[in-house]
Amino acid sequence: MPIKAILTDIEGTTSAVSFVFDVLFPYAARHLPDFVRQHATRADVAEQLQAVRQDSGEAAADVERVIEILLGWIAEDRKATPLKALQGMVWEQGYQAGQLKGHVYPDAVQALQRWHQQGYELFVYSSGSIQAQKLIFGCSDAGDLSGLFSGYFDTTSGPKREEQSYRRISQAMACPAAQVLFLSDIVQELDAAKAAGMATCGLVRDGGELLGHLNVTSFADIDPASF
Repeated sequence: MPIKAILTDIEGTTSAVSFVFDVLFPYAARHLPDFVRQHATRADVAEQLQAVRQDSGEAAADVERVIEILLGWIAEDRKATPLKALQGMVWEQGYQAGQLKGHVYPDAVQALQRWHQQGYELFVYSSGSIQAQKLIFGCSDAGDLSGLFSGYFDTTSGPKREEQSYRRISQAMACPAAQVLFLSDIVQELDAAKAAGMATCGLVRDGGELLGHLNVTSFADIDPASF
């Protein structure tokens, strides 16, 4: 079955890992405490703070304790959904203020634009929140790329290393898994997508090998029609 849709990871795939760890995470760590203090009673923020209390098992935690928990999660790169949601809110302020620009590799920009023109549906699946994904592409250093994508998926669809997550995403895309090409730099994610029936391609921008999958060093080397 020919490929009709392309599902891509962000970190290490379309974008540099260093952008996330050296720019986004430090920005969130610096600005999240004051953001939470200022907006703790805002409905969407309050909902996520309550989720932090639930996930941490500290139902009675006050705002300052919740901030401590969040900063600890940032330090250990915890893939916690409420943390990702709050980080996204903080980053949104940074992007809107012009303090942040999303990094997307030039080869990824060119390929995504080409594939969109060729009629492939493009989707994103990242551990970062959907809001954060939209900001990276919508406020990228290459301009607003958000119009290229038909949809976004995050950990609310399930963990990225579990086969069932990719089955859910395929259903949500209304596209058979066999007609979806998944791109990532993490072999466990590629394995899970392959087990769900998707075609896979591994990005090895800094060398190495993702066993069991086609490996490329650039989006320029990917031809969806060849899968």
